[in-house]
Amino acid sequence: MTNKSALILFAHGARDPRWAAPFQRLQAMTQASLPEVTVALAFLEFMTPSLPELAAQLVADGCDSISLAPVFLGQGGHVLRDLPVLAEEIRTRHPGLQFKIANAVGEDETVLQAIRDYCLKLL
Repeated sequence: MTNKSALILFAHGARDPRWAAPFQRLQAMTQASLPEVTVALAFLEFMTPSLPELAAQLVADGCDSISLAPVFLGQGGHVLRDLPVLAEEIRTRHPGLQFKIANAVGEDETVLQAIRDYCLKLL
């Protein structure tokens, strides 16, 4: 049996559906780079799917390993308080699932350098 892996890009969500466009582009770009892995987008609030809904769907589709990338600039309240509760819910509902969570993308040095480089181009 082969392992089926998924990468979830986890974003905040917004009432305006246009807000999701850059995250949808990021999902498509990432999927193109990882054709053997399911790359999906989940939201904390206002948009669907929610993280627990998406995890349940991936498990139902045969996924046994999920990596989660919080697409937040910092480890703020949502990442520090809300995400652990959601992660515990997922781990409880799917005990055989390998589930790992990265730090918020904005905590990564290469991401900060890319944002800096973008800002420098403005001058």
